[in-house]
Amino acid sequence: MRPSADPLTNVGASSVEHGELREADLDLVREQLGREPTIPFVVVARCTGGHPLVIRNAPLDADGSPFPTTYWLTCPDAVRDASRLESDGAIARLNERYEADPVFRAQVDAAHEEAAEDRARDLPVARTWGGVGGTRRGVKCLHAHYANHISGGDDVVGRWVAERIDPVHPEQRPGRVAAIDQGTNSCRLTVVEPAPGADGEPTELARDMVITRLGEGVDETGQLDPRALGRTLAVIARYCRRARALGAERIRVGATSATRDAANRQQFADAVRELAGSDLEVISGEHEAALSFLGGTRGLDPAGGPFLVLDIGGGSTEFVMGAVPGAAEQMVSIRMGSVRLTERALRSDPPTSGELERLRELVREGIEEAAAAVPVARARTFVSVAGTATTLQAIALGLGRYDPDRIHRTWLDAAEAERVLDGLASMSNEERAAVPVMAPGRGDVIVAGGVILVEVMRRFGFDRTLVSETDILDGLAFEMMGVR
Repeated sequence: MRPSADPLTNVGASSVEHGELREADLDLVREQLGREPTIPFVVVARCTGGHPLVIRNAPLDADGSPFPTTYWLTCPDAVRDASRLESDGAIARLNERYEADPVFRAQVDAAHEEAAEDRARDLPVARTWGGVGGTRRGVKCLHAHYANHISGGDDVVGRWVAERIDPVHPEQRPGRVAAIDQGTNSCRLTVVEPAPGADGEPTELARDMVITRLGEGVDETGQLDPRALGRTLAVIARYCRRARALGAERIRVGATSATRDAANRQQFADAVRELAGSDLEVISGEHEAALSFLGGTRGLDPAGGPFLVLDIGGGSTEFVMGAVPGAAEQMVSIRMGSVRLTERALRSDPPTSGELERLRELVREGIEEAAAAVPVARARTFVSVAGTATTLQAIALGLGRYDPDRIHRTWLDAAEAERVLDGLASMSNEERAAVPVMAPGRGDVIVAGGVILVEVMRRFGFDRTLVSETDILDGLAFEMMGVR
């Protein structure tokens, strides 16, 4: 189903159709393919220079027919290099090895099985459509295996191709890093290449987000649920493989509120150390606030200060003040977040008026705690980061798909925020999940997050907020590279 005029009533078919796609990327992929893309897609990896390298396709084409090639290689140079291997007879030789070598055969079969499971994230029935490139056994297409490897798939054939064609671009710069922000609700990745000069901007090679709900039930039990931990570690494993495939020399994993509150976090830490090759950083509320301020304000005009950054997370919300961009001075982390408050206050679908009032009461209590710790009223520029604010702004702007370029550092008026929140609060979880700019897994907690944002604006008299796509995730990467 194609987008309707009203972003609050459109229904999409898969998480790819609810994923982010920049207009600039659509233009670049159109140029790379030499035709109009006919399948919804998102960019999962980029080359030096920032142009798309690999895209993730929706499992259904524009006519609703199955499209089993999930990851597609788009960079012309990479396509050329993979084609050269194919023209040299590599597929035939690999298939001979597949028949003769049981260990290699098991590795290829495992890659197909993993690829089928990965596609099923978008459409469960698509699990039966085959593995890499739509095949169930053997090697069909080196381009598809290499793209699967770059995306983070555990693909023995893709690694074989990478050993022979990487780096695709000889100008690839050293010093690439990856950061993973593991929050209460979402798991996010960025892979960044340093700028060529001291004054340049780093190049983002990958940015991804999957809502894994690691913090499910932590507020009540004080423990990470085994199922939530399992699905989170599966995403982190794929992120780490993608980071390494893109040449990241270091991987940093930072965890926030849910992990701070969980008594059994050592199991999580042990698994992260094995996957990432580095220790899990359980980030304090104060450090989380400083990282959010660094990511959210870097590059802003200092004349706009003092700045207040509001970071609404799943388990906590940070209020951070600073006179100049990038340098947090006063901060507080309040144990109120979209997941925590949804679990505490909202039981009905849609929520009742009484539940919404109870939610507002909890939020107001948290805001007063923040007001006692941070001089919020001094702020001249109010900046909102993270998924609640960016999603509300995407809806307010009437976007038919999530385009971060159209959202980043735009103003969201208080009246518009209240209008969008009222609309979302009147909808069921299923209806909210179908909004085209709503990330899969966010719809059931967006009302609680929206109430936090609106109540902060009411309490302190902010008539608008500057919405930023950059936040703690960027702060983690910037700090790794020594960027301020």
